[in-house]
Amino acid sequence: MSDVYNVLKRPLLTEKGTDLKEGMNKYLFEIDRRANKIQVKNAVEKIFSVKVDAVNTISVKGKVKRVGRNFGKGSNWKKAVVTLKAGEKIEIIEGV
Repeated sequence: MSDVYNVLKRPLLTEKGTDLKEGMNKYLFEIDRRANKIQVKNAVEKIFSVKVDAVNTISVKGKVKRVGRNFGKGSNWKKAVVTLKAGEKIEIIEGV
């Protein structure tokens, strides 16, 4: 991944993510499946101009869906929980 803008796909705005953001200064992002923790840290620091304390990544399996007797499967994807250093915050996500 040569470009930092290809590492982060989008922020995840969920109830759990809002609780993590307010309580523990953690932000959730959907990331590229091939990205590692170091690439995610560099991307967040460069794009949002903040200091990252830790990055945890989770590979999420796609759900199996059924319509009648036909089965389908959602895409597998990867998310990252980014912990920022004390006093740091991402302004763009704060207003949402």
